[in-house]
Amino acid sequence: MAGKLYGIGIGPGDPGLLTLKAKEILDRTGTIVCPVKKEGEASTALEIVRKAVNISGKRIVPLVFAMEGGREQFEECGRKAGDVLMDILSKGEDAAVITLGDVSVYSTYMYLDGYVSSKGFETEIIPGVTSFSYAAALAKIPLMLGDEGLAVITPKGRSIEHALEGFENIVVMKSGKHMKEMSAAMTARGIPHENAVVVSRAGMEGQHIGVIDERREFNYFTTTIIKKVMR
Repeated sequence: MAGKLYGIGIGPGDPGLLTLKAKEILDRTGTIVCPVKKEGEASTALEIVRKAVNISGKRIVPLVFAMEGGREQFEECGRKAGDVLMDILSKGEDAAVITLGDVSVYSTYMYLDGYVSSKGFETEIIPGVTSFSYAAALAKIPLMLGDEGLAVITPKGRSIEHALEGFENIVVMKSGKHMKEMSAAMTARGIPHENAVVVSRAGMEGQHIGVIDERREFNYFTTTIIKKVMR
């Protein structure tokens, strides 16, 4: 009997936000797969899991996953990773792929899941706390109230402008290098800059909560919440 593949969202960075179900599966699964951007790189996700799960004796499999790019690049990464994992699953072993935040939000894992499922293997997705939910909690602001809408975007093309035109609340993920674009879009629409909260490295060492700052250097793990009306 073939093993089962789990895609597990481990939350944004604080190991205390790992769900009970995620921990239970990681505790009993012998193979943990950690995505990395390039071979030989340390896995941020694995370091978070290590603080909540005893991984001694487990097989750790780092696999290269594209963090940025187009659909074709993501699908190719999914196929390459899937071929490695199907060899493990074919031996009757379960495997768990860990990914930051929630698996369904901008995660390359979903391409892998689709590929492995199409080959007849059983998979299961375990949701995790999103970075923007945690960012809102840290900033003590609501993501939306009443009948307000929420747009979750990445800062490509005119997505920031389009979101500000159609929604009361906007989450801009991977926004660290786009302070200037967000600032300009808000200014053009008369939205005060204090209506934006920037949260970088939420739950990790070096966590920062502040305002849009074009002079500051933010890293990849940066989420910005923009509210047309700050309550």
